[in-house]
Parts: sequence; C-alpha cells; structure tokens
Amino acid sequence: MWSRPATGLEASRPTSRRPITGQGRPWTAQSRPSTARPQTSTSTRHEASFVIAVLEGRGVGREVGLAALDKDTGRVVLVQLSDCQTYVKTLHQMHLHKPSLILVPDTFLSASDAALVAIGGAGKGTANPSLLVEFIREEFPDTPLEPIPRKYWNETSGLEFVQQLCVQDDERAGTILAVSNKYYVLSACSALFKHAEIRQNTRFSAGSLRIRYSPVDGTMMIDPESAKNLELVGNMSHRKSYHSIFGILNHTYTAMAARLLRVNILAPITVQSSIDARLDVVEELVQDEDLFNEVRSALKTLNNMDFDKLIAMLSTSETKLTNSAQVASTRVTQMLNLRNVIRNLPRLQKALKTTKSQLLRIIYEMLSDERLATIDSLIRTSLNEDTTPTKHGIAAVNARVYAVKANYNRLLDVARETYKENVGDIYTLCNTLTGAHEIPLTLVYQETGFVFSLRKTDLEEELPKGFINVTLKKGKWQFSTMELKKMNARMRDALDETLILSDKIIQDLVAEILVNVGALYKASEAVALVDMLWAFSHSAIMRNYVRPEFSGGTLAVKSGRHPILETVQSAGTLVPNDVYCDDSSSFQIIQGPNMSGKSTYLRQVGLLSIMAMCGSFVPAEYASFRIYDALLTRLSNDDDLEKSLSTFASEMATSAMILGLATERSLVLVDELGRGTSPREGVGISHAIAEGLIEQKCFVFFATHFAELSTTLSRQPSVVNLHLAVQRTCQLDSNLGMLFQYKIVDGAPEDNTHYGLELARLADLPGDVLIEANRVSKHLTELQTRHQEQSDSAKIAMRRKALLRLRTNLTQAFEHSALPDEELLAYVGRFQADITKVFLYSTET
Repeated sequence: MWSRPATGLEASRPTSRRPITGQGRPWTAQSRPSTARPQTSTSTRHEASFVIAVLEGRGVGREVGLAALDKDTGRVVLVQLSDCQTYVKTLHQMHLHKPSLILVPDTFLSASDAALVAIGGAGKGTANPSLLVEFIREEFPDTPLEPIPRKYWNETSGLEFVQQLCVQDDERAGTILAVSNKYYVLSACSALFKHAEIRQNTRFSAGSLRIRYSPVDGTMMIDPESAKNLELVGNMSHRKSYHSIFGILNHTYTAMAARLLRVNILAPITVQSSIDARLDVVEELVQDEDLFNEVRSALKTLNNMDFDKLIAMLSTSETKLTNSAQVASTRVTQMLNLRNVIRNLPRLQKALKTTKSQLLRIIYEMLSDERLATIDSLIRTSLNEDTTPTKHGIAAVNARVYAVKANYNRLLDVARETYKENVGDIYTLCNTLTGAHEIPLTLVYQETGFVFSLRKTDLEEELPKGFINVTLKKGKWQFSTMELKKMNARMRDALDETLILSDKIIQDLVAEILVNVGALYKASEAVALVDMLWAFSHSAIMRNYVRPEFSGGTLAVKSGRHPILETVQSAGTLVPNDVYCDDSSSFQIIQGPNMSGKSTYLRQVGLLSIMAMCGSFVPAEYASFRIYDALLTRLSNDDDLEKSLSTFASEMATSAMILGLATERSLVLVDELGRGTSPREGVGISHAIAEGLIEQKCFVFFATHFAELSTTLSRQPSVVNLHLAVQRTCQLDSNLGMLFQYKIVDGAPEDNTHYGLELARLADLPGDVLIEANRVSKHLTELQTRHQEQSDSAKIAMRRKALLRLRTNLTQAFEHSALPDEELLAYVGRFQADITKVFLYSTET
C-alpha cells in the first residue's frame, strides 16, 4: 500500500444552414499512406469510408438508430440508443465510424432541402426539420448529406436484409436476436442497403457481410471535442504527425488491426474481465521473448494485407462496371492476395500453439477452424502456388495470366499459349531492331502494352527512322513502332481473353469459398486482435511501460508520464507525477501559474486511463485505475467561430453537456473554467459547476487560476487542493523570477506567492514600493488564513474530510487487502491514530 504523495454538448446551438448535396459520392477504395516508420506500414490516417444511415424517433425519448456500412471491408455496424437533447452519443458513434456519406429521411429536412432527393420519388420535406440533422451538419460540415425517401425506411425490409446478408457464423443468431425488436436501427438498415442497390448499383452475395449489433453500454463514451483536445487519434498541430495516442501505439502490421486500435482508443471497453484478458496477453508477450519474435515474424508475412477488404471485394457485385477484362484482372489479383493470406495463417497459428493466456488460446482456436483448411484446399486445387502478385510491370500481368493451374480449362490453356507467343514475338522484334540499328533497346510494359526504352547516354545521334511517339522520361527515351503497336493489340486481345476465362474460374471458386466466409471473418478478427496486442507489447518494451491494475474505486498512479510528451522530449527530461484519487478525494483542485504544467497533468490523467482501458501497459512505475463509463472534458479556451460561439458561450455549452452526462462512474477534466467572463462572475459560475460535479460524485480534476475556489469549496469533504510547484529564482529574465518544477504537490499554493509582484519587480518599480506592497499583501493573507482556520465551519469541514477518508480507507482495506491479520490490524490502527489527531487539533484550535 502507498498513500497519496504530499501532494447536453451544448444547451443550444445556432442553426447555420449548409447546402445539402443531392448526389452521393460513390464508394471508392481508400489509399493508406505509410506512417514513415520502419516498424509498420499501416496508416496513421483514417479516411472516411463508412456510409451511415441515421433515423430518429419523433418522441420525447430521442431514440436514434444508426446503420453504418464500410463497403471496402464488408463490415456493417448497427446501433440503437437513447440520446440527450444535444445528441452527443449519436455524434460520438458517428465519429467512431468516419462517414463519407450520411443518409437521412427526406421528411427530416425542410421542403426546399428535400427537393434534392437523389433516388426515386419526390421529396416531401417538413415545416419543422429535424434538430439532429442540424447537429450532424455542424459536426460533419464537409460530409455529403443525402435525403432518402421515407418509403425505404422499413423495419421489415431491414430485418430481411440482415437475415439474408449476415455471414453464417457463431454470432449470427445473436445479431438477429439483438436487432429483431429495434425499429429504428432496422429501418436505417433498410435505407442503407436500398441506397446501395439503387444509387450505387451494388449488391452483396448472400451471407457475405459481417453484420454486428454494437451495444453502447460496453464502451466508455468520449465526446469528439475531448478526443480532439486529448490528441487521441490525431495531432492538433500537424495532421500527419504520429504524436498522438494512436500514433505512439500503432505498431500494427495489418489494416484490420489499425482500425481496431482506432476504435478502441475512441471507445475503450468497460468490461474488466476483457481488459484483464488483454493485459494478460500483453504481459506474456513482454515476458516471453521467443513468443514475441515468433508472433512478429508471422505478422510480417501479413504486412499490408487487409483481410476484410479482400473478402468484401470478392463478394461484391457491381453492375455498373463495364470493362469486364479490367474487372477480371482485379478479381484475379484479389484471389491471389487471399491465397497468400490463407497460406500464411498457419504460421501465426503455430506461433500461438504453446501460449498460456486464455485470450491467445481462444485466438489459436479461431485460427484452427477446419473451414480455413477447406478454403485452402479449394484454392490450392485451382491456383498455382508459385505465382506472386506484384504491383506493376509485366511480372504483375504474368502473375494474373498464370494464376490458374494448367490443364484446368482447355480454352484457358490455348489463350495463354497465344498470349505467350505474342509476348515472345515482341521480344524477338526488340532483339531484331537492336541488332539492325546497333542500339541497346529494352522493353518496358505500360498499361497500353510494351514500349521501347533507351538511355539518353546510349544514343549518339538521332533515332533511326520508323520510331514514333518519342518521349523523354527520367533520362530515358521511350518510343514505339507501327509493328510493335500491332503486336501489342494482338497481345492485349489474348490477355483479355485469358483474364476473362480465368475470372470465370475465380468466380466459381469464390462461390465455393463464400459458403465458409464466416471462418474468414473470424480469422480476420483473430489476426486484428493479436496484431493490436502485439503492438501494445512492442510499445511497452520500447518505452518501459508497466501493467496497470483495476482495483475498484481508486485511481492511483506513481511516477506517471505523459505518453505523448515523452516521445517528444529528450530522455530523462520529462518530470513524472503521481496521481491519487478515491471517493474521499474525488474533486481535486489544481492550481499554479501559467506554463507550470496544469494542462499537461490533466491530459496525462485522461490518456493513461484510456490506455489502460484499451488493454495497454502505461508509462508509470505503478498504476491502478477504476473503469469509467465516460470521459468528459473542458480543455480548450478558444472561440468556436464555426458555431458562432465566444469562449464563454463555448465553455457554458460544454459545461452543460458535462453536467448532463456525468455519473458516479465518470472521469471529468476541466481546465480554466470561467476565464471567458469577468473574474467575479467566473468564480461564481466555476463554484456552481464544481458543486454540481461534486454532487455527482464523479472523479474530477479541476485546474483553475481562481484561488477563491479553494476557500469556497473547502467545506466539501471530498475536495482536495493540489498545485504545481514553483521555485523562486534570482534571475530577472527567467520566467518572471520563477523556476517551474512541473511537480504536483499537496495543498493550495503558498499564499505569499504573488505573481503580480514578480511582474512589478521586472517593471523596475522603486524598491521601497515593492517592499511595502509585499508587506501589505502578506499581512492581508495572514489575516484571511487565521480567520479561516478559527471559523467553526472550517473545523467542521476538517472533521468531515477526516471521517470520509477513514470510511474510504476502511472500505478499501475490507474489499481489497491481502495483508496478514497482524499487519492488517496495525494498518487499521494507523487510521485510528490519524483520525484522533485531526479531532484533537480541531477541538484545540
């Protein structure tokens, strides 16, 4: 045991009008840029890829249903929740699944907006457009909003879509049961798939989509503004920087794991058994070097693979594509990539065979599914094992041409032979022209066929006659001839025929594979989870993190470090800080001058809690957390120009949201509340909001410059005063004569620390004036302190705090102590001695 060291989103928003787009953006494959770090090739940026259908009930309960489809990965998320008047929970869910297009009923819009309906039927509109639509517009100003006729929002049709398209796996029955009586989410699901069919000309194979109902209760709610200010998935200063929680933890190899990591950071899980299971895996990987290296080697073979995307692309039918040869080429490449994934899964399975943690054993069983072996057998029967797809050049073409085994289809063999002969003729032509003109020609394959290439330094005179389409690229001449163009045309015809014949075989193979597609989705989930947990262990080893504990009602961190800041500063320069908070000290006032580290300390508390609830180790010597249902913050003091809110109006809107959502199990971080108005009003409003939070009994870290709050809140038994240590210096040019120690210590700042007098000294005021100012300030402070200590209310508050601390300590000892009886008796005896001293002191004074 160790003791604490001495130390509604808006109530209302202006309804700015933004134009609605009548045409939805087509789904496209999103690029995944590199992180520029050698450990991983997975992106730190996540482009919007979900199409989200949103439906709200018109009743007082504000029931909202969301259906989100990521066509790239075949993932469908269904959510139904009861929201508050500011829709913060709905917007949070939409941020978890970044939308590229948002679908709403046309009846939710004004009559003028509804006239822009994109698919069948005339827009009806309404005289009272939905408030939810206004909030969505403001939260996602750059995302197209498309109205869908109300007739497509049908509960029965939505359930039919779920039953038809949901993959056949262990969770199918649970998903159908969970959504069967949820009108709003089923109606949203119906509109979503109707839009895919009518607007996008896209249909999915039966049983090919991973549809899941996502319960809101199992995750911690983090509002979008808090996620932004805490830099959870992106750096506020530089968008491409990896200095965020996602950036420092993202050592994943696969895109599925990166997506899982992002979702977990924005919505950490709140089931302690699941968190402990993840921590067991990370601990085993950290302690077992052989296991760590074997898992890493297995994951490397899956680098850059997006298992979900491959499955979804193979099972999607897009009728608007007309270039059948191009479609065939793409499908053959996807099947070769799927073959490589299936072929490398046994290596990861073998690496996990001797693991001890329960979660890794479950992952091992998921990868041991017999259906995976069946799929592997089907692929081996049809495809060559030595063809490796590449991105560019003739090697990539040949990989697709020879993907299917020989003698599988006689017509395909003939087409391939014709293609081979045509390519051979082109190389013969190149050799002939090289000898005839005595210049070293080479062949370069482009999308339209072959061209000749010649280094500029190898050409002493002009090109001989007969060469056409001459261009200079990167120091090389590229050109063609009429004969080569004719050969390219014959080669392209043979190539297209080969790919179309191969695609017919691939489509038959896909149909057989889709029977067992549930095993593929299960394997994808297994790989994503083990990849994310391996990334956690990699971070823990690199930066010396420790395993956190979850001990009920206590937040205790010894020598905690800001996880993002320590990656920026030089080793050993970051000052670690302790944190201790329980029911007897649930409201902590943190004071200190500007630049002393208050904001950093608050952010550190929030970030460490999020990391621990994700299942990651944390930067500290020791850490114990409790599980929160929400993380609510007020960390920014800027004007909100987009919403036409001043600093004070923005503060009050966020404060209203916090007071409306905070519960006993919430973590609240408030930085400099009330500075957007006059000091007197700021103190009064801050005090009132603080009392509201104290009544909620949530854990609150409240940074403020208002020293008066230490006095006005001192009678609350759960209030604790802390401050960031500052040391006086004799250097006139050093931070107003102060040296910031960035160390949290107990109590309010020393009352004789007057920062205004320090500034006056730097302004070269006469010495006798400064001396007199110091004398008067100290005398007034001493009188105020003596009055507070002698007041009856101060004595009562002191005894109340002592009793609350005693109750909390005794409860913790009863529920969590593992000490022997004699040591436990001595431990409780110290509590008795401490409480006796407090009561004697309050009686004597």
